[in-house]
Amino acid sequence: MTAKKIHLAQFLVHGPSYHSLGMWRHPKTAAAGWDWRRPDLYQHIARVCERGLFDTVFFADLNYVADSYKGSLETALRYAVQAPEHDPIPLLSFMAAATEKIGVSATFSTSNQHPFYAARLWATIDHLTGGRAGWNVVTSINRNQQANYGVERADTESRYEQAFEYMEVCRKLWDSWDDDALVVDREAAIFADHTKVHRIEHEGRFFKSRGPLNVVPSPQKGPAILQAGTSPKGRDFAAQYADAIFAIQPNVEEATKYFADIKKRVGELGRNPDHCKMLFGMQPILGASEKEALECQQEHNALVPLEAGLAILSAHLDHDLSRYDLDMTVADSNEPALQRMKSRFRRADGSSMTLREAGERHGQGVGLPQFVGTPEHVADQMIKFFETVGGDGFMLSMIHSPGALEEFVEQVVPILQAKGIYRTAYHGTTQRDLFLDEA
Repeated sequence: MTAKKIHLAQFLVHGPSYHSLGMWRHPKTAAAGWDWRRPDLYQHIARVCERGLFDTVFFADLNYVADSYKGSLETALRYAVQAPEHDPIPLLSFMAAATEKIGVSATFSTSNQHPFYAARLWATIDHLTGGRAGWNVVTSINRNQQANYGVERADTESRYEQAFEYMEVCRKLWDSWDDDALVVDREAAIFADHTKVHRIEHEGRFFKSRGPLNVVPSPQKGPAILQAGTSPKGRDFAAQYADAIFAIQPNVEEATKYFADIKKRVGELGRNPDHCKMLFGMQPILGASEKEALECQQEHNALVPLEAGLAILSAHLDHDLSRYDLDMTVADSNEPALQRMKSRFRRADGSSMTLREAGERHGQGVGLPQFVGTPEHVADQMIKFFETVGGDGFMLSMIHSPGALEEFVEQVVPILQAKGIYRTAYHGTTQRDLFLDEA
């Protein structure tokens, strides 16, 4: 058994659907009296995750309703295809106030706000959460989001060049106060030592900022950084800046390649590869027996209409899939926009899925593997994946809420702990501490 410990995080959206478009329709979601708009729901989720000793709760976020499928908003709104989504940032301090140790993370794009605003926002959140803040840095690939801000979408290369400079500016601003700049000498009437607060005078290709930041150094000197990029530039960005990476890889082979590539890039930059944790997405589906678990899986997957799956896949590709034959084999397509699909949408035997199958699978979980079985079997699947791939842990995405998370914490976490592969207590006080913790 490896000496490494599995790290766990919980994937969230401030909306009715996570990765599963069947979640909002699920009978257990309805029976729980669920209302995704209720703020106390998220405090409850944070408490459950802290009871399960998770590293963080993690919010994805989008700033648009997609019309990628058929050029219309209809499908996205009918099936709750990543819409609506309320802003998750206000929830972070709210959830931190109900917990003591667990990290709170959210997505924020580098494409639509000046880095001074981001540096100030995240330093403030880091203060309000006692150093438990995490920022998932994205560059916003969908043209719908850019249209909401009245700008054209840049190509991948340009977006990441901007993101690198964005982080450079944020880091300069977070470092614009020396650690001992705050004096607070009431008798001498000196609040801060002005010689230890510095302008940054940044002038780059994309941004200018004079500084200094008007927020004192936060517990982590800015938040922990998360990332989820898969393009070559995205991988470079993650290797340079990320404390943790959320990875969606549908099978062990692709996950192994991705893990090795990222860790190699991290090492080549002079960073310790263990300081960039890799959390692979998964959907746990539990049952008292294997038969019951498979029935739960079938029930869930049947809740996702094919059109909903095609709509979310169209949004993620930013390309309308309604124009293609559903029985087209994905691997046979020469369409440039569909090339990303070829390695992701394969059957268990390695053969290529049809577009119909790809749409169904994407709607059920956006390509996340479903770990199905009794709590013991799911724990065994997690350990096998962990040891085969070499990954650092998992980002859990539930098929119904509340209920599924509670089942996992109560039934699977104790098994992982008994096997000596999962922590039995928190060590450290910040989000970065939890990512680094192997005790």
